[in-house]
Amino acid sequence: MRHIVIVFLGGLLVACGGAKVDQSTVLNPNNPKGVKGSVIKNKVTMAEGSVMNAVDTTPKDIEALMTFLTSDDLQGRDTGSDGITKAADFIESIFSRNNIQPYFNSYKDTLENYSDGTAYNVVGFLPGTDSDLKNEYVIIGAHYDHIGIISGDDSDTIANGANDNASGTTAVIEFAKYFAQTKNNKRSIIFALFSAEEKGLLGSKHLADKLLTQNLDLYVMLNFEMIGVPMVNKDHSLYLTGYELSNLAEVSNKYAQKNLVGFLPKAKEFNLFRRSDNAPFHDKFNVPSQTFSSFDFTNFGEYHKVGDEASLMDYNFMSNMVNEVKPMLEGIINAPLKEVKYN
Repeated sequence: MRHIVIVFLGGLLVACGGAKVDQSTVLNPNNPKGVKGSVIKNKVTMAEGSVMNAVDTTPKDIEALMTFLTSDDLQGRDTGSDGITKAADFIESIFSRNNIQPYFNSYKDTLENYSDGTAYNVVGFLPGTDSDLKNEYVIIGAHYDHIGIISGDDSDTIANGANDNASGTTAVIEFAKYFAQTKNNKRSIIFALFSAEEKGLLGSKHLADKLLTQNLDLYVMLNFEMIGVPMVNKDHSLYLTGYELSNLAEVSNKYAQKNLVGFLPKAKEFNLFRRSDNAPFHDKFNVPSQTFSSFDFTNFGEYHKVGDEASLMDYNFMSNMVNEVKPMLEGIINAPLKEVKYN
């Protein structure tokens, strides 16, 4: 998760969204090129007898989004670059085609706290269908920026950022498409793709500040970060940062009707709750704001390197996970009462 860095022998952790990290750092020294899922004994698959329907996400859906977002033409999606503008235009076009409204006057919301060029979040909106619950909001978010051009080997200097965080961006786009098709969200949904996360969570800070001035009735903020490869030998697909702070995992598993979300001790040890785009919403609104991830510190060794390529992502895992999360989101968004609470 951005700027999660283990420096061996030094025991240091660089906060996500902070200063530039040492690109030579290896998160998983035993598997420096990462893994795709072949090492997972119990890889997630579609349940026997299950039927795909029109709004299920397929591996091909995932591949199409990931291929564009991680293409060399986007030059690593550095904040303020031409490459990330292309990514923003791409996301905007998907929102528009699926009749997802811009939350503000346009989909692109320029960051007021970024001065090194122009940067913007991409913010879509689906109004709720329930006359009362539509005044309550759920934010589903991920950051779509990465670190751009870095020092690599002679043949590659583009940090394409597949796992970090084209994977989370892809999931949010698929969730947006799903709810746009089903139109079954009683609460209103904001789909937020953040820029400048790698510069210090600037995109999410900007949006949290802006929504606070509107007195937005925010119920929960659900963030997705580094979900491109499955965890190793776990009985759940995702872990939740700040797991013990709320009942979100319990509620999530209830609606998923399986053990979808679990606890990762490393996430607590390195305080990942503070190191992704959920944190500014927690700070400003004091409502459950947490991140779902499958990066377990052993399953991917290409963090912030040129090797973070789409070829290392597991599209079967990603599509299954997205489909498993959809009923979880539906349950939370449509519950008659705000049942997700901080402890």
